[in-house]
Amino acid sequence: MTAVQLPDFADELIAAMEVRDTNRVETPVIQPAEPFLDMAGEDLRRRIYLTENENGDSLCLRPEFTIPVCLDHIAGQVGTPRRYCYLGQVFRQRRVGGNEFYQAGIEDLGEPDIAVADARAISDAAGLLDQLLPQTELAITIGDQALFEAVVAGLGLPEGWQKRLIHAFGDETALSRMIESLASAQSSTVEENELGELIATGDISAIAAHISSVMEQTGYSTHASRSPGEIAARLVEKTELEKTRLSDEAFAALQTFLALDVPLAEAVSVLRDFSSSAGLEIGSALELFAARMSVIKSSGADISCMRWRAAFGRPLDYYTGLVFEITADGSVLAGGGRYDRMMTLLGATEEIPAVGFSLWVDRIEAERSGEGKRA
Repeated sequence: MTAVQLPDFADELIAAMEVRDTNRVETPVIQPAEPFLDMAGEDLRRRIYLTENENGDSLCLRPEFTIPVCLDHIAGQVGTPRRYCYLGQVFRQRRVGGNEFYQAGIEDLGEPDIAVADARAISDAAGLLDQLLPQTELAITIGDQALFEAVVAGLGLPEGWQKRLIHAFGDETALSRMIESLASAQSSTVEENELGELIATGDISAIAAHISSVMEQTGYSTHASRSPGEIAARLVEKTELEKTRLSDEAFAALQTFLALDVPLAEAVSVLRDFSSSAGLEIGSALELFAARMSVIKSSGADISCMRWRAAFGRPLDYYTGLVFEITADGSVLAGGGRYDRMMTLLGATEEIPAVGFSLWVDRIEAERSGEGKRA
């Protein structure tokens, strides 16, 4: 990897972030790999530079800052609310524009007013870009994973299918493929044998006993991999999911929702109309969306450059609510969102609401230089 240099606007960027009531933080370049492998999403997992220490622990070169900043906050046992900013190198394989590059950003931890924190994240990201690129026209795309989760839950799908759809949110191709399969009648793939007959009954205890017996007869250790009970539960769940079919009404509602793409100023009324016509209860998610919209409006932000797309997500598994990207000339310059569940998964002893964003420094540098090329 070729060493990259800090851009000439680095000091200006750091000062602009620090004046937004943030504490600058630096995290080690070498990080434990497990949190990224568990939570970062398939796209990022494929790009991580992995290594090991002398004890065989899996490590990696820092592929992004959100997880390291959160780990550092937890380790320091620092109180909240607290806002952090950073500027440093990250490393990703097979990246157009270079595998080693700089990222900057702000992580906002512990702010209890979710709508205020969400609106502030969008405002801060846009404000920093406006300062660095004063002559550049920005476009902001906003999505909301919590709204999608509320719609999916309102359709009454089995929990297994809800998890699958939510996991695919942000990958429009994969999501479309899943929805199409849900809309088609599914045939059972259960084999016509003793195990197949047991699976058809749904008796997990009997299935587990049969699997355990087969394991013993074949000399397969029951302590290896998953237990017979876990295997039995997974087989029953898989069979039930294969038989699940979306009704025509539910399929139409989901397709209608995912096709929504409107100026942000119209989003709340469009969502209310959709909820009413589809007969879906998405109250709490819609209320938070409306509250966020109200804060954005009252802040004086230019909402004419903002759109809401129901199908818009970002390819990181840890997001739970707001997601957004800011682009110029088709190049993504900033992106972020809300990740409320991640802090406890990383070891925090209490739930900590969290939202943040990253700036792609090399893309900003290209835009400033007039190249306007995608990195």
